[in-house]
Amino acid sequence: MNLQLDAKTKKNTWILVGFVALKFLLQYVLISPEYDLQRDEYLHLDQAHHLAWGYQSVPPVTSWISSIISLLGNSVFWVKFFPALFGALTLVVVWKAIAALNGNRFALILGATCVLFSALLRLNTLYQPNSLDVLCWTTFYFILIKYFNTERSKWLYAAAIVFAFGFLNKYNIGFLILGLFPALLLSPQRKVFLRKELYLALLLAIILVLPNILWQYNNGFPVIHHLNELAETQLVNVDRLGFLKSQLSFFIGSLFVLISGLYGLLFYKPFQKYRLFFGTLFFTLIVFLYFRAKDYYAIGLYPIYLTFGSVYLSILLKEENKKYWRWAAIAVPMVFFIPMYQFTFPNKSPEYMVAHSSTYKKLGMLRWEDGKDHLIPQDYADMLGWKELALKVDALYTDLPNANETLVLCDNYGQAGAINYYTKVGIKATSFNADYVDWFDLDQKYTNLIRIKDYSEKEDEFKKTSPYFDTAVIADSITNPYAREFKTRIFVFTGAKIDVNKRIKKEIEEVKTDRNN
Repeated sequence: MNLQLDAKTKKNTWILVGFVALKFLLQYVLISPEYDLQRDEYLHLDQAHHLAWGYQSVPPVTSWISSIISLLGNSVFWVKFFPALFGALTLVVVWKAIAALNGNRFALILGATCVLFSALLRLNTLYQPNSLDVLCWTTFYFILIKYFNTERSKWLYAAAIVFAFGFLNKYNIGFLILGLFPALLLSPQRKVFLRKELYLALLLAIILVLPNILWQYNNGFPVIHHLNELAETQLVNVDRLGFLKSQLSFFIGSLFVLISGLYGLLFYKPFQKYRLFFGTLFFTLIVFLYFRAKDYYAIGLYPIYLTFGSVYLSILLKEENKKYWRWAAIAVPMVFFIPMYQFTFPNKSPEYMVAHSSTYKKLGMLRWEDGKDHLIPQDYADMLGWKELALKVDALYTDLPNANETLVLCDNYGQAGAINYYTKVGIKATSFNADYVDWFDLDQKYTNLIRIKDYSEKEDEFKKTSPYFDTAVIADSITNPYAREFKTRIFVFTGAKIDVNKRIKKEIEEVKTDRNN
């Protein structure tokens, strides 16, 4: 009997290894080499050189990962490795959750297939906190399952650690607690509130996140400014009905599994102790809707429901005469992946996307955060033009007199981060935007200025800045018509007539004052 169990476990392990290997393979082949890194990735990589307990844009965990990437050589391979790793670990956690629910091999394979061929493939192409966020949500829910199975206090402490790590990665995990709390109060599992271990676990979580909270306090809570800016420029354009429609698309090939999971939570007796997960889903979605959250913020909700659905379907289809239905269930997510492969990944050229714009528009992929439709999806437009910008700035920089006294000042964090990532001459570009406002080096003298400016403001920049320098010229621009930064201008000013450092210091103070108000 033990030998049979060992053989079964070994075979299951090899199947899991196969899924993980396929996950990594897909993450690398789904990105065409004609695309650069995405705008946010450059900022996150630069954080490795400015380690702190917090940033205006994100909590500190991303900077820790960026430090590891830097030590490994900072190549694109390693930049893409970590989101792929977090996606693979999410798959592993779902596998373990199915095992914890006593799911058989069919349930394990179905759950893994649903996770693999889903919107997570797209999410895991980008080095952003989102991939780790989904992993933390899924792991937290998995730990709840383990706790409800055993009621052992160690799982409460494990949940506290996962929550704290998730919080230090992305504050989005706070929505998990907001959705879980009312569901827990309304369920028999509310007896957990009578356990002192719960409050000790809460204390542990507070201690772990305290350095970030103190950093926020000492810096005037820049996260509030960031959230206000996000609400004014992006979340205001979020359509709540569109948010709900997007939820259906993230795991569209596995929708029947998600629905089966919800049904099982209500009516399958062995799932009775987990019934609060039914309420958790809806309470969390209500919170997201109230705050007009972006649709992908909620992706972390769903993997755990695939575990319930996979186990419940394995019970319904356990008879031998239903084996073809089992194969069909596994095939459905893969069939839905075919059109996903064709249209929802950066594996096609911009020209292809324009030629098939009607399809992309129907999928809602041409709608950007400004609420308008554009030529190609925003994420892909944010992956073009950066290397071109950096190479042109490098060429202009090396031709300047006293090049080492040149300040490269950009309009936004994407421009600054891209120049710093691709530069061959050691440029340290900066900006008044996002975290870069804290990273100016004012210990050296600046006599030249290379100014990267959005096309719409090119005339104002020339008129405003040229009087302070001996020479001024619009030297170049981004020429890729599909780039979000298309027509962005590169100005070169030489021979400063003023104290550039003093002027920059004043502008930094103004930006920070505005940020704290």
